Amino acid sequence: MKNFKIALAQFSPHIGNIENNTQKMIEQANQAKQQHADIILFPELSMIGYPAEDLFLRPSLKKRTEAALAELSKVKDILMVFGFVHHTEDGQRFNSAAVMKDGEILGIYNKQNLPNYSVFDEKRYFAVGQQHLIFEYLGHKFGVLICEDIWSLDTVQQLSQLNVDSVLVLNSSPYEVGKPQHRLTTMAKVAKELNLNLIYSNQVGGQDDLIFDGSSFAINRNGDIVLRAASFKEELYYVDFDTEQAAYTKQTLAPELDTMAEIYQSLVMATRDYVQRSGFPGVILGLSGGIDSALTLAIAVDALGADKVQAVMMPYTYTSQISVEDAAEQAKALGITFGIAEIHPIVNSFMQTLYPFFGDRPADATEENLQARARGTLLMGLSNKFGNLVLSTGNKSELAVGYCTLYGDMVGGFAVLKDVYKTIVFELAKYRNSISETPVIPERVITRPPSAELRPDQKDQDSLPAYDVLDAILYAYIEEDSSQADIIARGFDQATVEKVIQLVDRNEYKRRQGAIGPRISSRAFSRERRYPIVNGWKAGI
Repeated sequence: MKNFKIALAQFSPHIGNIENNTQKMIEQANQAKQQHADIILFPELSMIGYPAEDLFLRPSLKKRTEAALAELSKVKDILMVFGFVHHTEDGQRFNSAAVMKDGEILGIYNKQNLPNYSVFDEKRYFAVGQQHLIFEYLGHKFGVLICEDIWSLDTVQQLSQLNVDSVLVLNSSPYEVGKPQHRLTTMAKVAKELNLNLIYSNQVGGQDDLIFDGSSFAINRNGDIVLRAASFKEELYYVDFDTEQAAYTKQTLAPELDTMAEIYQSLVMATRDYVQRSGFPGVILGLSGGIDSALTLAIAVDALGADKVQAVMMPYTYTSQISVEDAAEQAKALGITFGIAEIHPIVNSFMQTLYPFFGDRPADATEENLQARARGTLLMGLSNKFGNLVLSTGNKSELAVGYCTLYGDMVGGFAVLKDVYKTIVFELAKYRNSISETPVIPERVITRPPSAELRPDQKDQDSLPAYDVLDAILYAYIEEDSSQADIIARGFDQATVEKVIQLVDRNEYKRRQGAIGPRISSRAFSRERRYPIVNGWKAGI
């Protein structure tokens, strides 16, 4: 047995771009060789990216995969373990890992545990693997597992019973708040309990509404964490095995992020990857002087750079001078392109056109929504003319209860705060200011009461409970699936709970028409929480 080095490729694939991903894998393998690595471990399905959804079903995938394997076979003098779609002669399709050295495939492992819950839908695409892959290399006995496999104790225990020394784990494990720490803690216990070294390489990057945090790691068989990679960063990491110690030697451990830093960095990465990989030259958003658009703007600038971000303030009769001043101040602080577009003529024109139909009916939310829709139309016009993607700025609390306007403030292609509750929006704004020498979000934006400013002296709390109360009820109902009765039993006002739940259920149709946005929770309004728009379910039971 000799000492050896493993490279963990914390890899950000471009979904479906097999040729480009393959070239990146070759570059990273060559880079790892320069650092004298003996093995390089890539994430799950690194060749095509995860989740490729119905691209997995494309007839040409087999041919494209074969071409990519031919390219990878040109890499010499390093053993590669990578993820790909394995098509068998009998027509089956597997989520697989290949072990390749000097152009020869030494073994193929087919994933045995296919997740089919939450954001996962693997049984739609893949057959179930039936056998382990174990190989000896450099006097060391390796096993291979793919993502969900490592969470099945029975599967991992079988490798332990077969006297495997180290398990190489390929992963595409999506992010949610606290997930990086949960993985580490759980896997350290597994390593110690089953007496196995675990080498875990995870995908990184944003993909549609999913975020992959990376946070790869290596754990010795005694449960000692010897490598902790940074989150939300594409990079090669290395871990060395020392034969005298019969263990992997400790590397630099990336600092663990606190919750707000973790969420903020995830949103920045998700925004950057969505915009850039969709081919947009930049983004545009409506900057209202409120906290949601202020936070969205800060995230956009951190993701893309000030030169790629444009904001427009669109005041109307009820827009306060404070809002105009705060929007201009933030735009100047961040150095973005900024303009003011008065919407009085547009709204007045709408009103004049609609008057014959409205007659003498009293003003209500209809007139408020016309203001929001005038702003949405302006943003889409600017987007069409200059090609920039519109970022919508609504948060999870508003989307949950329908405190938003279809074809108004909901317009856009990416909703950065879609899975972020309002109370967390405030905390993220404070966090963002704390990491700058001078605040990028005006303090007044954070401290003054939130308002849509669609009627005189309007405050959000005129229509909604206080956000700390609202978010607690929403979290119980959405994330925890608690019943109305259970939530009331916790001490919340019955009328308030009934109103909030009714609003959530009634506004499913709005959420279905909204833009996608990055998922940071276990129950985002996208892949996980799927309710029929028309139904007769009674929430009170």
